[in-house]
Amino acid sequence: VQLVESGGGSVQAGGSLTLSCAASNYIKHRYCMAWFRQAPGKEREGVAVLGVAGDTLYADSVKGRFSISEDNVNDTLYLQMNNLKPDDTAMYYCAADRAWACSGPPQTYNFRGQGTQVTVS
Repeated sequence: VQLVESGGGSVQAGGSLTLSCAASNYIKHRYCMAWFRQAPGKEREGVAVLGVAGDTLYADSVKGRFSISEDNVNDTLYLQMNNLKPDDTAMYYCAADRAWACSGPPQTYNFRGQGTQVTVS
């Protein structure tokens, strides 16, 4: 499985960004997809999960502000981030794993991208 993120950048508080993750070499509907982040000096934090059945799960810190979705035609995972806060500043990673591993936190998934930086000021 190969994952390539894009869409990060710098934005003012209250602004929005959409992260993208291009996925390849995986079997659709057998992998859960997710986003996690890591801020300097902090532990990795799961942000959002898209389960095999299309169910979603969000960290309390982003509920109501972030939305995870996928484009099955283009094999792309998205993270729509609205009302961004300085605390959202972090490197954001796309992650994936087989269905049996999806109950664990996203930062433990076996496949991940190289990350894309989000800075909120």
